[in-house]
Amino acid sequence: MGRPRAFDEERAVEAAAELFARRGYEGTSVDDLVTTLGVHRGSLYKVFGSKRGLYLAALRRHLDRHVLPLADELVGASDPRRALATASAAYDSGPAAGLLLLAQAELAHRDPEVAALTAEAFGALEKAIAGVLAASDGPAAEAGPHLAAALTATVLGLRLRSRTTGAAGAGPEAAHALAACLAPPPADRPTGPTGPDAPTGD
Repeated sequence: MGRPRAFDEERAVEAAAELFARRGYEGTSVDDLVTTLGVHRGSLYKVFGSKRGLYLAALRRHLDRHVLPLADELVGASDPRRALATASAAYDSGPAAGLLLLAQAELAHRDPEVAALTAEAFGALEKAIAGVLAASDGPAAEAGPHLAAALTATVLGLRLRSRTTGAAGAGPEAAHALAACLAPPPADRPTGPTGPDAPTGD
């Protein structure tokens, strides 16, 4: 039998995040992790303490590498439609796509540390969306952070529905349509009749 490769903590966390994203926490055994990572069980426990310790490290990495950077991209955005679609993509982006969704649905209600990590992610997205809405025109600008929280929860629900049932239209397209109901189109896009017979305002 060949010797397991040298333990690479960064690579182990990355591979574990991808595995947890596919199978969930409960659906991933320590044997699965040992086989996928190609390390000794003792090395895994020595570095991470437990399967849960590795899971927390994997979730933290996913937030830092993929979710929170997308939230940062929203800051200063001028189009609520694009901002909400970007926020929707944050839930399912990167090699460990879906890990945040599963963490919220599977563990956050019973694990305080997972709950804190998911709350950090959703809070960053809500804050960014609230800023975009506040800078927009129309009724969405007056709704404040409560609307941003509602939108984030709605997008989360749509993504979960899409992931678990394969429901069509439950991805970024649905988020785009939702945002379009809350904000007017950009100023450079005509909204009324056009052509030679259109009123000119003269």
